[in-house]
Amino acid sequence: MSCRLARTVLSAVCLLLPAAAVAADLVPVEDFARHAQLSMPRLSPDGKHLAVNMNDTNGDSHALAVYDVADMSRPVSLLRLPKYELAVGITWVSNTRLVVEKGKQLGSIDKPAATGEVIATDFDGKNQDYLYGFESKFGSRAGTRGTDRGWGFMAGLPAPTDGRFYMTTYSWESQDYSTLYDVDAGKNTRRLIGQIKVGGLNFMVGADGKAHYAYGRNDNWDYVVYHQQAGSWMQMAAAQIGGSFTPIFFTPDRQRVYASYNAGGGPTALVEQDENGGNRKVLASDSFSSIGDIEWTALPYQPFATVLATGLPQTSYIDATTPTAKLHRALSQKFAGHVQFVDFSEDGSKLMFWVSSDRDPGTYYLIDTHNYKVSKLFTAEPWIDPAKMAERRPLRFKASDGMELEAILTIPKGVAESHLPMVLLPHGGPIGVQDTWYYDTDAQFLASRGYLVLQVNYRGSGGRGEDFKEAGYLKWGTRIQQDLIDGVKWAIAENYADPKRVCVYGGSFGGYSAMMTTIRAPGMFKCAVGYAGIYDLKMMYKKGDIRENKSGRSYLNTVIGKDDADLDANSPTRLADKIDVPVLLIHGEDDKRAPFAQAKAMRAALDAAHKPYEWLSKPGEGHGFYDEKNNIEFYNRLQAFLEKNIGPGASAP
Repeated sequence: MSCRLARTVLSAVCLLLPAAAVAADLVPVEDFARHAQLSMPRLSPDGKHLAVNMNDTNGDSHALAVYDVADMSRPVSLLRLPKYELAVGITWVSNTRLVVEKGKQLGSIDKPAATGEVIATDFDGKNQDYLYGFESKFGSRAGTRGTDRGWGFMAGLPAPTDGRFYMTTYSWESQDYSTLYDVDAGKNTRRLIGQIKVGGLNFMVGADGKAHYAYGRNDNWDYVVYHQQAGSWMQMAAAQIGGSFTPIFFTPDRQRVYASYNAGGGPTALVEQDENGGNRKVLASDSFSSIGDIEWTALPYQPFATVLATGLPQTSYIDATTPTAKLHRALSQKFAGHVQFVDFSEDGSKLMFWVSSDRDPGTYYLIDTHNYKVSKLFTAEPWIDPAKMAERRPLRFKASDGMELEAILTIPKGVAESHLPMVLLPHGGPIGVQDTWYYDTDAQFLASRGYLVLQVNYRGSGGRGEDFKEAGYLKWGTRIQQDLIDGVKWAIAENYADPKRVCVYGGSFGGYSAMMTTIRAPGMFKCAVGYAGIYDLKMMYKKGDIRENKSGRSYLNTVIGKDDADLDANSPTRLADKIDVPVLLIHGEDDKRAPFAQAKAMRAALDAAHKPYEWLSKPGEGHGFYDEKNNIEFYNRLQAFLEKNIGPGASAP
């Protein structure tokens, strides 16, 4: 029997199956709407305990949970946090004490925003203390901390741990300063060890307990690096920092530093160099992609492998003969998926590692490095069956001006890879954010419903260095949109996509792009879905949390500009008459990042232009829905909208 005849017969058989049998194979929408119960695990220095973020079933209440690694059935202790608050940083400062950086949920699209509050607790939940933040009336030092009106952040640890940590603070009253403290997390005392009259910088602390570098973007959104010499901060020259330079760790002999570096703005490399930038040695680099993940040994930290920030994750060993590299390679051969080391115990005898893939959100394991016994800690989303998920395939194509770009295709499982109904899924950000090969909930949901998904790392995206990122500045509505459109043209030309069945759906900046691509490429799309989108660029200067500080305003000036005519020419609200496809607008009514006023302005513009649209908004939701019931409704509405406008997805024969 020929392959073509066999496929025809199988298709006929499938047509005879009852609808219930076909539906039984469909992954329930609820599986994509659920929140992972445990996340962000951290191993204690002695390797005996695990601290994790614990989410309730609805995702809006959280706790810091501590487990004995020998018994993950129930936590040793729980530190419950107020609704919508969670730990954005968890650090063991000793075998028994933890420091927690608090944050708040803005919504499901953005990462939680740190509130600048720092608290400490024993692993059993006792001796809780408020170390820094605007709620200075709490904690053992409340009477003397009235000036703690600002933000505090973890800056590092002494090695080995001894109950202390380094904390960077930014004061509300004097935002032109970055300050560094040595903090005793048990006694709640602190000692000033560094300060520089530039706001918003990070510090790198050496093994000597002194600040050696201060780096980051200043209030004008310029990237700067300062080096401390003889007690004075000196700004490093362009020749020393090149296009980008970020110090990471000192080498074990304390004579040199490991850093992320690029000479002229291209993809960043991992280098080892003298503290002043001399005698630089490249440890890992690539002409297309920045170095992404870096694998480190146990103390004293040394990089032993790297993974590129784009494409399929392939581990490149700096020295494959070292014991740690051999262990990583052995685990990579044993487990299906990509292996990443997360935490070593300080003596190196215990290692927590994570195995994940494009189809698997991941599982955490613990290995004893003496006897090589492996034990499973927990699975991030145990209800997801990787066997039912779709392949994510990174590819490259040429944009219309010749620039090589990365595309990621998520291909519905079991279908022919041609002439498929397709959804363009632009990522948010846009600056410095990127889509990767790893598991993506939206892409997997759409693929499970039979839609090919196209994601494009357009100019402005992360993963390829400063020049590529800055190529998106002032190009939100023009070049970035053209990159997305060029990606669709490529997918059609390669016969992946049916040109008559293409829709665009995105969240945040992706929602903006969902409107703008239909405006810039009339006739290409059959529908557009904007989720928590920005639609009026001038409104970003009047509403939303980005504009609330000087650095945020400088960011807006840099990436979208202040020319009113240009902002209007690139705002969907001003161009609604050019949108000739059905639109679905979805928004949280308590969104602080992309205020609800953005969605209402887009709705009003569509009304004024007499354009059809559908609408879904939810009170109490921020920048993306958190409530699982709302997420279920959202996904069902999205699926119904797609089926209505580009037909049902492809199904396996």
